[in-house]
Amino acid sequence: MVYVYATILTLINLVWLSTILFGLPGTWLMLLSALALDWLQPGPPLFGKWPLATTAGLAAVAEIAEFVLGAAGARKAGGSRRGAALAIVGGIIGAILGTAIPIPVLGTLTGACLGAFAGSIVGDVASGKTVDASMDAGRGAAVGRFWGTVTKVTIGTAILIILSTAAFVD
Repeated sequence: MVYVYATILTLINLVWLSTILFGLPGTWLMLLSALALDWLQPGPPLFGKWPLATTAGLAAVAEIAEFVLGAAGARKAGGSRRGAALAIVGGIIGAILGTAIPIPVLGTLTGACLGAFAGSIVGDVASGKTVDASMDAGRGAAVGRFWGTVTKVTIGTAILIILSTAAFVD
């Protein structure tokens, strides 16, 4: 029965991994799923302390990396704080809208980058920057969002592997 639970956890965590592309906290959802399964399943715990502590640490690093890379791209290109904040919001909205693009994964990531670009421009123009300066910051926000998402998906994949391995290996 343990293998059934481990398989279910792995499949659920694959879904959570895909939610990262939409700007959702997929890494934390993977960890919460593992904790819930560990608590709900009868018998001895599936996970030791180290796999759970390691994945919690990785989830925290993934969130920080995504946030820093997304906002830093706009700020490094000379964007305002408002532009950086709206780049984050625009990235989330763009990821959701980009899902309608009929290219799996790429549509969502493209939407997130375009949303970060647009959000940064709106924020910078509202802060009094010129359109040219806002465009530069928007490009920086789009590149930062791309690398932030790639980093978080990479770390999320490591979390998936750690939790799946720990669940299957007694």
